[in-house]
Amino acid sequence: MKTRTFGTGCLITVLAVLFFLGLSGVVLALLGKGSLFGPGEKVGVVEIKGVLTDSRTIIKQLDSYRDDSSIKAIVLRINSPGGAVGPAQEILREVEKVRAKKKIVASLGTVAASGGYYIACGADSIMANRGTATGSIGVIMQFTNVEGLTKKIGLDFFNLKAGRYKDVGSPFKPMTPEDKAYLQVLIDNIYQQFLNDVARNRKLPLAKVRVLAEGKIYTGEEAKQAGLVDEFGNLQDAIDKAGKLGGIKGKVKAVYPEKEGFSLLRLLLGQDTEDTLSRLKALPYPEPAFLPTWFR
Repeated sequence: MKTRTFGTGCLITVLAVLFFLGLSGVVLALLGKGSLFGPGEKVGVVEIKGVLTDSRTIIKQLDSYRDDSSIKAIVLRINSPGGAVGPAQEILREVEKVRAKKKIVASLGTVAASGGYYIACGADSIMANRGTATGSIGVIMQFTNVEGLTKKIGLDFFNLKAGRYKDVGSPFKPMTPEDKAYLQVLIDNIYQQFLNDVARNRKLPLAKVRVLAEGKIYTGEEAKQAGLVDEFGNLQDAIDKAGKLGGIKGKVKAVYPEKEGFSLLRLLLGQDTEDTLSRLKALPYPEPAFLPTWFR
């Protein structure tokens, strides 16, 4: 009797597990995230939006798609005016690595300028709308001097430093000609890196890129004429093209990465600690050092 009861319990458990797996497969299919029993061939979409300040989420998504055998190609959907140099270069580097394994198509939305275009140039093909704002190939570093204001309200600031250029860009002292010359060399070096990466990835002569790289914004039409964009098309066109490049037959299905919001549980487990600290560090606070350099 006990053996029969145990066997019945095992059978019920197995049936329950199979029912759960089947239900999960149906739900995943309805949500467009594939099926546990037949994932099919898909195109993975990575969205790059807003000012570029951090690269970790984008790199994580790219790596996830690279390692997923059901993802045959990737679309970079870019709506960004640019941002800090470091994150843009880190994302481009990852795009180049993933491109060695899977085809990548960049889809330029409303704006994909400066750092946004910098990332796009690493794709196998770039698609834009005719009115997309793109280009803006250049580097900028901005400073504010509030010395006159602080003196009016009776405040004085003093820096103790070790290193001639450690306080370059401080808003509480005037910038000397030597300071400006030093920063100009720094900007010129990063600018040259930008030109080299665009020329290499787009297979354009460096001299031609230099002519285009005056910080000018181009429409999608102008960018195509200049060789910065390959063809016109919207996001769906880019998904279809990526699917064909990836060898998908028939209708192309696109998937998007799951969005992870803030989780108290993950924070308690230590998984959100680094992200939380990075956000706190990103808050504005006075520091006697020059501002970040921007692709914008």
